[in-house]
Amino acid sequence: MTRTFVAVDLPEEFHEKISSIQSKLMGSGLRAVDPPLVHITLKFLGEVNETQIAQITQNLDKLECKSFISNISGVGAFPSMKNPRIVWLGADGDFSYLHRQVEVLLSDLGFKKEPRKFIPHATLARITHLSGSRKKELITALESLKDFEVGKMTVDTIKFKKSTLTPHGPIYETLHEVKLL
Repeated sequence: MTRTFVAVDLPEEFHEKISSIQSKLMGSGLRAVDPPLVHITLKFLGEVNETQIAQITQNLDKLECKSFISNISGVGAFPSMKNPRIVWLGADGDFSYLHRQVEVLLSDLGFKKEPRKFIPHATLARITHLSGSRKKELITALESLKDFEVGKMTVDTIKFKKSTLTPHGPIYETLHEVKLL
């Protein structure tokens, strides 16, 4: 079994700004995502059989979506700014259309469609535990970064990736790339 997902990588030139955002937030209770691993997940597939990889690849190759420009900006939190569990970086552009296409192509293989509304974002950090004062400090930092501009990027490729979990964090390997029109 292989743990997999479909994503859009953020460009290398964003890594320094991502690191800068994380440094303003970090402290006890947060686990940051290594900047080169920060990406926008379109679909988490979970554990798949090796035999399914070829089928997934073939279906993703049927994708018909034009490349588009996305502005990567704004720091927020799920489920809310007042009760943060995941800290994220926002993205605009045609991600909803791209996400719907990926959902349809993979539902043909039996993968369930995500019932929640798709919100394009890149996870920056996960919250493990916050004391009351640390939570207030984090919320204040999040508020100060809600309009932070990282930059514009061209979304012209999606990647089907393998994720290997290790004690030092995940290791991602691209299994297949699909160029957008």
